[in-house]
Amino acid sequence: MKKLRFRIILLLLIPILMQMSMAQAENTIPAPPEGNLRYSITVTKFKNEAGWHGKWNVGDGFATIMTNLLHKSGWFIVLGDTEMRKAAMGEQDLVASGRTAKGKKSAKIGRMTPAQLLVRGSITHVQNDTGSGGGGLSFAGISIGGSAGKAELNITIYLVDSETGQVMASTDIIGTSGKKGFSIGYHGSDLGGLTGNFGGQKKDNVGKAAEDAVGQAVKFLIQQLESIPWEATVLLIKGDKIIINRGSREGVTVGTTFRVGGVEELIDPDTGAVLDSEMTEVGTIEVTKAKEKIAYCAPVSGSGDIKKGMSVFTME
Repeated sequence: MKKLRFRIILLLLIPILMQMSMAQAENTIPAPPEGNLRYSITVTKFKNEAGWHGKWNVGDGFATIMTNLLHKSGWFIVLGDTEMRKAAMGEQDLVASGRTAKGKKSAKIGRMTPAQLLVRGSITHVQNDTGSGGGGLSFAGISIGGSAGKAELNITIYLVDSETGQVMASTDIIGTSGKKGFSIGYHGSDLGGLTGNFGGQKKDNVGKAAEDAVGQAVKFLIQQLESIPWEATVLLIKGDKIIINRGSREGVTVGTTFRVGGVEELIDPDTGAVLDSEMTEVGTIEVTKAKEKIAYCAPVSGSGDIKKGMSVFTME
């Protein structure tokens, strides 16, 4: 009788475990590939157009969760959100005013890293069912599944080019509290998923729905990187050394090869907008030493034609 009960329970568990495994695969942020070149990105406050009000600010909370997950993903150079950057600029202004003691580590004006990509969006709908849920399976004294209320959160997200202000991509996302939380494609307790303390939003279903929506949004942003060209600039040429303005912070590693050339922008005479750009390749370089923000390179071809100020691109 015990063997029969065990077999029946096992048969009931198999499809549930398979479904959980598939859900886990769907809810995992992939690890960046070796040699991944990173872009700087910042998240602005999300507008609460749903009119939802709870124990926490859904717009601020959403930006906090997204900044955290973008940072943990390893795909981007994540800058502070709008409020963080305003606070940093305020500290710079305070030091510049002369009202504070100055030292080597004092905040200096003009040292903030610019964002290449901006993330903004709106929370368009929030539905919170706080009632007791059901749907669980109970057999032979063993309960599987079930929930205690669910929530749904709808967002519209935009990826914006900070140089032009142009929307590069957008999508609508629905987050639900019934899904397993997103995890990161790494191993280790620190990168096991969204387990940090984000305040009140961790304790209710709307917060869990926000986490699910953020996870989907980050996966969407990563997918857009294939269509965004990575670019650097030749800073200095000293003999056979060519220095570019990107380093290990951006994922540049020793042995990486880049194309170098002059870029001509095609500008609309009516609007002044950049319509396209044409690159004339003059040579290639290979990274020999990578520091945090710069990299030393050696010419592979066209050494006499490579000049200061030329653009650096990835190999096609």
